[in-house]
Amino acid sequence: MKRIKLVLLCLLASVGLQAQGDLMSNLRNRPYPQWFSDAKLGIFIHYGLYSVPSYSGKEQYAEWFYKGLISGDSLRINFQKDVFGQDFRYEDYKHIFKAELFDADAWAELFKRSGAKYVVFTSKHHDGYCMYDSRYAKGWSSATTAPQRDFCKELTEAVRKRDMKMCMYYSLTEWTNPLYRWTVDTLKSIDEYVEKHLHPQFKEMVDMFSPSLIFSDGDWDFDYKTFRSDELVSYYFNKVGEDAIVNDRWGGGFDYGYVTPEYSEAIKQTERPWAECRGLSRSFGLNRNADIESYLTSEELIRHFVRLIAAGGGLTINVGPAADGSIPLLQQERLLDLGQWLEINGEAIYGCTTFTKSEESYDVLLPRADKQIDFDWVRNAPLKAMPADNFSIHWHTEIVPQKTEKVKFYLKADDNAGFQIKDEKSEVVFRLAADKEQVASEVKLKKNHKYTFELVYQEKTHEASVQLLWESASIERQAVSSPSWYWIGEMGWKQSYVCFTVNNGNLYAMALEPLSERLVFGLDKAPSDEMKVCLLAEKPIYLDWTYDFDTKKMIIDTSKLRPCDVKSKGAWVFRLEGYMQNK
Repeated sequence: MKRIKLVLLCLLASVGLQAQGDLMSNLRNRPYPQWFSDAKLGIFIHYGLYSVPSYSGKEQYAEWFYKGLISGDSLRINFQKDVFGQDFRYEDYKHIFKAELFDADAWAELFKRSGAKYVVFTSKHHDGYCMYDSRYAKGWSSATTAPQRDFCKELTEAVRKRDMKMCMYYSLTEWTNPLYRWTVDTLKSIDEYVEKHLHPQFKEMVDMFSPSLIFSDGDWDFDYKTFRSDELVSYYFNKVGEDAIVNDRWGGGFDYGYVTPEYSEAIKQTERPWAECRGLSRSFGLNRNADIESYLTSEELIRHFVRLIAAGGGLTINVGPAADGSIPLLQQERLLDLGQWLEINGEAIYGCTTFTKSEESYDVLLPRADKQIDFDWVRNAPLKAMPADNFSIHWHTEIVPQKTEKVKFYLKADDNAGFQIKDEKSEVVFRLAADKEQVASEVKLKKNHKYTFELVYQEKTHEASVQLLWESASIERQAVSSPSWYWIGEMGWKQSYVCFTVNNGNLYAMALEPLSERLVFGLDKAPSDEMKVCLLAEKPIYLDWTYDFDTKKMIIDTSKLRPCDVKSKGAWVFRLEGYMQNK
């Protein structure tokens, strides 16, 4: 009898694993709805208890305020004590989070005017505090604490009334849930949390709001089988139907959903839909400690948006409201400027597809001089005019040691760097290469010999940092430097100046730099003589053009344009009428 029971249990387990495999396979074969690929622009909103302190380091995410408290971040801990009192706890924010100026219709109208086609709202962030009336978060939701309102419900009604798609962000994990505190209960099983909280609450949210899109998050410490994410997503798809779409953050191995690069350049990935998500500043939640320089200007936002679209993706641009429910005026201005640009140029954006190339660029080299190489630009570049990704710096300097001794060098870089020393005969006597992790090695330098130090740094994506230290019997470990010399450097990158999209048989060339006498870019196939070129404006302006068959260059004459003719800013769009129909 025991053997029969064991066989039955094994059969049931086998059937269960097969069913789970079939479920995941079905999801991966499900097509993505066309509306998302056509939409191009969405609004992300990070709003919750963290909006009360609205504080973090200048390069940190303010919505991670609670995580800073439990992980020993002295900046956030001291801020809370100084501002709210020595005995104040994070959960006490629920008593002073009033949202007295929140107006769902005003928010939705702003988003509509920005040109966005969908809105993603944080129904629940990592702190577990719900922004709707969840029966699984009594005393820890906006409906049962000080605000006494269901933000998700109010905003859903306002957004849909304006014919935009309403979508929800939902964190799979929580820092505060007693069943499993994410990043705290690392030695405890998460299964009870998944069964008793995650699945019923997720389904509750889906049943209440039927969002057009779900942006899942907080998944990266687990695989999708731990969350049983395939069950969650299947439930959602069955509830909402073929227009439903999810992102790609459901646990390791999920391998489905639209891709969500975060604070990055265009990823040029076409197998699955994608949309970059980022804030107007360096944080998603409002950070009152941010500098004005951390915010994208309207022109920078437009140019960045254009590059994403030309590469085949989209943008989910985030706003971080204040605790009172108002959206800061600077953020409103940026959105309205983008919307005004789209009113004129939207035909090159909405529903467009990619061209044979996404953009053209030229090489830029700029000099620099530094006393030492010890930089952490985080997610930025050394200059705001540079792209945040894909740049390089080459430094060199000459030194003459005052004594003979062994010197140990420490090199660390994100993404990678190479350091070498050449002697007086220009022969390499030492090499050191770093990729993410710090490396160290030792070399003997001779007194009164002249050496050339060279360091090449390459930044690819996301974080950007490089550090070169040295140490010897006479030198404490420190950055390689001297009062008597500089590191002479040269920064290099590719500067994009025109991007391309295709729509309705037309090719669109979008200039990212102010117009001068002419716009020149390569076209491998010559246009027909009947093609017309116009600059998109309040009234389209037709322009003369020529094509150089030897160089395969398209030349648009912009010399006769007057400043009053050009209403756009940030990027200027030219329609090459019927170009694609002749191909």
